[in-house]
Amino acid sequence: MRDRAFPLAPIKISVPGEQLDDLRARLKATRFPLDAGNDDGYYGVRRQYLAELVDYWATTYDWRAAEAAINAYEHYRVEIDGVPVHFMRRPGNGPDPVPLILTHGWPWTFWHWSKVAGPLADPGAHGGDPADAFEVIVPSLPGFGFSTPSPARPDLNAWKVADLWHTLMTEVLGHDRYGAGGSDMGSIVTGQLGHKYAAALHAIHIGTTLPLDVFNGYRAWDFTHGQDIPEDAPEEIRRGIRAYHRKFAAHIAIHVLDSGTLSYGLTDSPAGMLAWILERWDRWSDNHGDVENVFTKDDLLTHATIYWVNNTIGTSIRLYANAYRYPWQPSHDRQPPIEAPTGITFLGYENPPGVTTENRVQAFLDSDLARWYNHVNLTVHQHGGHFMPWENPQAWTDDLRRTFRDRR
Repeated sequence: MRDRAFPLAPIKISVPGEQLDDLRARLKATRFPLDAGNDDGYYGVRRQYLAELVDYWATTYDWRAAEAAINAYEHYRVEIDGVPVHFMRRPGNGPDPVPLILTHGWPWTFWHWSKVAGPLADPGAHGGDPADAFEVIVPSLPGFGFSTPSPARPDLNAWKVADLWHTLMTEVLGHDRYGAGGSDMGSIVTGQLGHKYAAALHAIHIGTTLPLDVFNGYRAWDFTHGQDIPEDAPEEIRRGIRAYHRKFAAHIAIHVLDSGTLSYGLTDSPAGMLAWILERWDRWSDNHGDVENVFTKDDLLTHATIYWVNNTIGTSIRLYANAYRYPWQPSHDRQPPIEAPTGITFLGYENPPGVTTENRVQAFLDSDLARWYNHVNLTVHQHGGHFMPWENPQAWTDDLRRTFRDRR
């Protein structure tokens, strides 16, 4: 292991008891809407399951146990350009660990990386080669989780977060070069690092292929750009496109166009907040019809509690609105725009309409997305969905190691 003194003093995650008491009181006072005719979830989260989860949160869930598990990792808090940044760290155990920053998305928390942080930092303890070790840095995005209070810069979006991350890794932590990984919105942050700061990066590894200008344009909330489903499209394709819209259309549009108004209700009601993010955990994960096949009740409520006790649901959603309000501007015109060597993990549940796991890589290579990346390691796995380091941590770990193996 590299003998290097870490420059910051660790902190402990500790939520005041009165905050937890207030949370339980609010949960017990929940007023649920009528939910007739929603046994199949057509109208959204089913009241029966949400009520069950709310009751469990109020009477059974043990935040202190979750807090102890979280505190088994090192935690730090710094301020960068007026922005509070919390991050979790697992020191590398190997001959020359590479610094690696992992960025989550929404409605993720830093804790979604907990299943891969140990194997990446200490591969020898998990059946791997110690030469593949990383020093793992997992920040909470500004305005998420413990990166609070709310940033003094309300204009933050994914591209500006990349500037903060580069400062964190180079100026605060003192690394000349580092690696980066991310998924969901974290893929955009990571892609921007690979675009603007490629010279400082060994490589990047992502789980979501989104162009850096995805939110630019008049209809940035509409992935179809206002186009209808072609009339001659096969019924299988039509069903796939409708399902794709069902998963993402309202999510993107509301977060981009009306993030502040939505936040009042979600900030006042923990049950309402839970319903909004539960919808994503349920629809976006490869759970075969039962979200608890991927997230136990305790898992769901640990992530939800991190949002609630820090009052960050509103500031987290604003990340989308700011991506639209302050569009991406390129730092250079070289090709590909993301110059850092890039590995990409695809998972079957995330296949676009009309694309199978067997032809996923070729479909990517044939698409306009491929031109964005200096892609060097493309892999696909059948199992897993949107929360890939949580749903299929072994695949993510193996793929990321492969991306960096000859680039350390």
